[in-house]
Amino acid sequence: MLSNWMAYLQYQMGSQLDASGKLDGYSSWSAQLLGSVHWWMWLEATHVVTLTVFAGSILFVDLRLLGLVLPGTPISRINRSLLPLTVGGFAVLVITGTLVFFGKPFEYYHNFAFRLKLLFLLFAAVNIFIFHARVQASQAAWDDVPRPPTTVRLAAALSLLSWVLVIGAGRGMAYERFTCAKAESFVAAIADCDGQKATLAAIAKDVSL
Repeated sequence: MLSNWMAYLQYQMGSQLDASGKLDGYSSWSAQLLGSVHWWMWLEATHVVTLTVFAGSILFVDLRLLGLVLPGTPISRINRSLLPLTVGGFAVLVITGTLVFFGKPFEYYHNFAFRLKLLFLLFAAVNIFIFHARVQASQAAWDDVPRPPTTVRLAAALSLLSWVLVIGAGRGMAYERFTCAKAESFVAAIADCDGQKATLAAIAKDVSL
């Protein structure tokens, strides 16, 4: 069902009828966004720059939690200084990421690396929740110590790992080996390439691709 919805977003939403009476899949709003050289260039550039700001702020806080940078500076002070960058960066990332996804929703949905990225994002979100719900409760006791307790450092290490994996998976989305066009066995199964083929076959009678 999700595959059908993603195909609708990419090939049918906003599409015009062609000479044969079918919807022209390459006239959809999704295709127009992807084909807009200037808009797409600025969109991707903004996404990458904002990712750098967002990831950089998280990296700095995590390194302090690990006791590797500014050991004499209270963690709360660093958090207050960088929180606007983290929150602002996240907000812009959500907006630009959604628009980038809208450029090729059906293809991204059936992309092995994209599915890994969602999994890693979930891992990062769970780690953030645990940190704020449990680990941070005792921050007053270790806020200004050069080397925080093991549980704090473990949470920071997992945070770094999760965001490295998210960024790595995002980068992997551009490689054909992770798309159904080139995917093999395990990768094809995870990306549900059979489902992609079935969806394309189902819309072929109404949409020109």
